[in-house]
Amino acid sequence: MNQTTGELEMQEETSGTVKKFMFVNRKAPYGTVYALEALEVVLISAAFDQDVSMVFIDDGVYELVKGQQTKGIDMKKFSPAYRALEGYDIEKLYVDKESLKARGLTTERLLVPVEVLNPAQLAELMDQQDVVISF
Repeated sequence: MNQTTGELEMQEETSGTVKKFMFVNRKAPYGTVYALEALEVVLISAAFDQDVSMVFIDDGVYELVKGQQTKGIDMKKFSPAYRALEGYDIEKLYVDKESLKARGLTTERLLVPVEVLNPAQLAELMDQQDVVISF
C-alpha cells in the first residue's frame, strides 16, 4: 500500500521533534516533593516519546537505594516505581561517582542498573542534552 504525499506530510507534522531531556535529581527522596515530582515529570516526558535520561547527584542517590522504609515518616514509598522506568523506555540512568562514595553507597545497593560517571563525564553528557531540568 503506497502513501500519498499528503499522508506523508501529515505524518511528519504529527510525529514532532524528539528532544534530549535530562532530569537531574539532587534531593533526598522524602521530606520534600522534589523527588516524587521529578519522577512524575520524567514519566510524562517519556509518554511523549522524548529521549529521557536521569542523573542522580548529591542526596539524590538515596532515591535509588533498596529497602527504603517510610512508615515512620508517614509517607508513601514510591522508590519501587523506579523499576518501572524500563517499561517507559527510560534506560539512561546515571549516578555521580563522588556522590555514591561520599554516602558510602555502591551500585549493588541500588534498585536499578545505573551507569556511574565522574563529574567531568556528567558535565560532558549534560552538554549533549537539549534540555536539562534539575530537581
